[in-house]
Amino acid sequence: MGIDIVKLREDFKGPHYLVSTSDGKKLFLRVWEPENPSKIAILILHGITAYSGPYETLGVPLSKIGYTVYGLDLRGHGLSDGIRGDYPSNDRLVKDLGESILFLKEKHPTLILLGHSLGALTALIASNFYLREISGLILLSAAREVRPGVYNKMSISTKLKILLSSIIKPSKPVISYYRNGMTGLNDPLYNFKYTLRFMKILNAKKLNIPDKFEIPIALGIGEHDEIFTIESGRSFFDEIPSENKRFIVLPGAKHAEFPEGSWKELINWLSSTFKL
Repeated sequence: MGIDIVKLREDFKGPHYLVSTSDGKKLFLRVWEPENPSKIAILILHGITAYSGPYETLGVPLSKIGYTVYGLDLRGHGLSDGIRGDYPSNDRLVKDLGESILFLKEKHPTLILLGHSLGALTALIASNFYLREISGLILLSAAREVRPGVYNKMSISTKLKILLSSIIKPSKPVISYYRNGMTGLNDPLYNFKYTLRFMKILNAKKLNIPDKFEIPIALGIGEHDEIFTIESGRSFFDEIPSENKRFIVLPGAKHAEFPEGSWKELINWLSSTFKL
């Protein structure tokens, strides 16, 4: 039995906004507010399986130093509308990102995108279409090449079943996402099944990076990231065409676990680059 997203959203008491999309859906924007209003906003884009809620560990410290921080639940994730674990098309993803960015730009002249894992990909997708609206990028736990053995290989029969099911009903989540060390297993708002078209849309190896960035960019990777090596993160960083970029190794951090103190260098970079 599925969860009632609309009721959960109505019951949510924390600061938030709802973005109305051009196709009539609601996207949930969680807010971590600073003590004083800020002209600078940071939009957190979550990783696969996740949603904005778990990023409180980053949203709170960033808001305490003066930034207004938002967390977007992608369509089909968290408290946003949509079929769980699905995106109908790449065009719809681009529109959702753009409509959320423009919603925030009406409130804040400076907007920084902070994408974690899958969110790093969606941040770069957004930058292909809305770069003029973005003042900076922070990419966390991001690379193209995965460590060998992180994911189990699918059998040919499983691949055929997924393909057949996706042809018959492309909106049905049929791909189970699992790896050792995953978080959120007991949280009903996490997704662990995805549609084939979702996985095809968000394919890191096929991602196009804009020809040139004239905005500050930081790429951070955990010292103990289980999915990407520091070297693969550095290789991805080297692809980014910008003269104003910083590569940061987050001490003690894993792919989706960031102990106290691991943010220090990133926050220092942010504070020196985007002065409040």
